[in-house]
Amino acid sequence: MHPFWSQMAEKALPYTPGEQPQDRHYIKLNTNECPYPPTPWLNQLDFAAEDLRLYPDPTAENLRSILAAHTHLNADEVFVGNGSDEILAFTFMALMKTEISHPDISYSFYPVYARLFHLQEHIVPLRKNFELNLEDYDAFEGPVIIANPNAPTGLAVPVKQMTTFLKRHPQRLLIVDEAYVDFGAESMLSYIHQYPNLLVIQTFSKSRALAGARLGFAMGQPHLIEALERVKNSFNSYTISRFTLKAGAMAVLDEEYFQWTRKQIMETRDRLIAELRQHAIEVTDSKTNFLWLRCPQISGQELYQALREKGILVRHFNQPSIENYIRVTIGTKTEMEQFKRKLFEVVLK
Repeated sequence: MHPFWSQMAEKALPYTPGEQPQDRHYIKLNTNECPYPPTPWLNQLDFAAEDLRLYPDPTAENLRSILAAHTHLNADEVFVGNGSDEILAFTFMALMKTEISHPDISYSFYPVYARLFHLQEHIVPLRKNFELNLEDYDAFEGPVIIANPNAPTGLAVPVKQMTTFLKRHPQRLLIVDEAYVDFGAESMLSYIHQYPNLLVIQTFSKSRALAGARLGFAMGQPHLIEALERVKNSFNSYTISRFTLKAGAMAVLDEEYFQWTRKQIMETRDRLIAELRQHAIEVTDSKTNFLWLRCPQISGQELYQALREKGILVRHFNQPSIENYIRVTIGTKTEMEQFKRKLFEVVLK
């Protein structure tokens, strides 16, 4: 603690991002980045350096209009931000009053924001086999936030369960973080007009390969989007660069390439799951671009370290209930063959 620090800085328990080591070359399977480049249309992006002297459009009007058409919404039902993490922060500031409920095993930014903004947390345990059931949230009040599919477990909540919750609790906001929805889960986007208590958040970082550009979007009825806009414009009106706005528009419009990349990732994932299970490696039914797995004969920490020494970087969470699991991003077919070979060297020796 330093005498110049505020109470917020002193009490903050920051999010820990996946490591980005520079000591050697790794097959990097630890941060759920897309293994393929973004749309090749970006190679023809008409962008002059001269444009950087001008501020970007604070309303992101063009990108919002493109996203609205793509999602069958109106432009005033779409919010664009500097990555979905920023949108989550605005959501906590704009739509949380005193409390928030979230799963005990999920995206670890949720408790970080809850504590940063002094919200009472209701941390709800997952059920057996990492199942998330919204009936377990009935006992609480206030908003609920879930990642669907969930991270790091990779499992998806059925849409019917979410719509039932929205009907059962019309005064409670349900925030559905759909960072991984494009890899096999069903989105809640088509239900936005039915439920004024539903906010859906997505990102360009995973299925559209723009993690380095920092771009995300939220969708909900206008009263929710207005709250996000009010908070954003009280913080920073220009959160998205001119280049990123154009790149995002191209990524949405190139539907053919988007479908190709997600298909490659899902096929590689499903084939690898089947192969790992043949060797008694436990893997969940992932609907994401990563695997959540456990090898009974070795601890998660030991497996993580052994793979790291072999040049394979995966993610391990030092949390008691999940400490024997690792999370493995789906890379290219070649990268996953190398991962599989190195994994078998460790666990089948």
